[in-house]
Amino acid sequence: MSLAAKTRIFVLWDVDGTLIDNGGVSKEAYARGFEILTGAPSTQPVVTDGMTDPAIMRALFERHGLAFSNEPRAALPEVMAAALEALVPRLRERGRAMPGAGQAIAALAAAPGVVQSVLTGNIARNAYTKVAAFGLEAGLDFEVGGYGEDSEVRADLVTAARRKASGKYGTVFSSEDTVLIGDTPRDVEAGRLGGARVVGVCTGRFSEAELRTAGAQTVLRDLRDTAAFIRTVVSS
Repeated sequence: MSLAAKTRIFVLWDVDGTLIDNGGVSKEAYARGFEILTGAPSTQPVVTDGMTDPAIMRALFERHGLAFSNEPRAALPEVMAAALEALVPRLRERGRAMPGAGQAIAALAAAPGVVQSVLTGNIARNAYTKVAAFGLEAGLDFEVGGYGEDSEVRADLVTAARRKASGKYGTVFSSEDTVLIGDTPRDVEAGRLGGARVVGVCTGRFSEAELRTAGAQTVLRDLRDTAAFIRTVVSS
């Protein structure tokens, strides 16, 4: 039987704070990207706040009194990919994979009928770079993820990812079939608005209460208990 015939669950992982801790390197990459795009160093703080890469850079431009026109918007994917790639050694030094993340991905990859990818405000190349920096890329299909290139609005990324996955695997993924795993209220909101079941994980700075208030149906302390995690994803 083909994978397409067996597929039942589409799992979308948030990257920063859920699969990895980037150690603050992401903000350095945005500052570097800004300097490449404008020719001048940033004098304003980078605010990420769960936004997509285009939205983050647009806000940074605006704080400098600059218009985020079509030219920098079009150049953003290449510029941000180069900016982060130059920081990979620092990412590996200062960042880490979240405890249990590798085991959770591997366990889902071994489960029949599961397709896994990522849903992140990062551009696609940077999502892969971050995950691969810590050896977490195996088991994830990056072709069907939701990324910052797809929309500036994070909730739109669920629909974008589902559309890609349905096209590739020949399976129509419903809201019940789609599970988003994330660590922030923004992740939870994206899942709710995008039409996905949401599993919150307290691997970032938000508590169980905060994630439940945001609308997560299930919240786990972390990813260390692989068996409990699998049960939650399959049955949540």
